[in-house]
Amino acid sequence: MALGLMMAVRQPVKAQCAQCAATVETNTKEGGNAAKGLNKGILFLLGAPYLAVAAGGYVWYKNYRRKNVNLNMRDEKLNLN
Repeated sequence: MALGLMMAVRQPVKAQCAQCAATVETNTKEGGNAAKGLNKGILFLLGAPYLAVAAGGYVWYKNYRRKNVNLNMRDEKLNLN
């Protein structure tokens, strides 16, 4: 329900501080590429937690998975009547 409400009430949001926005805006007007660097930095910071969780999950899987499990099941047939 909350996701539906968020999708229904969309508004543009400025998520940069005023100084960063002004610097990028003037740099872009002058032909610079500071906006590309800022966007790459944001994507890097966004991906870092996912990579850390993936690495932790991989280490956990390698260390704690069961190896060579012996089930000791009987060889006789089961009567299911």
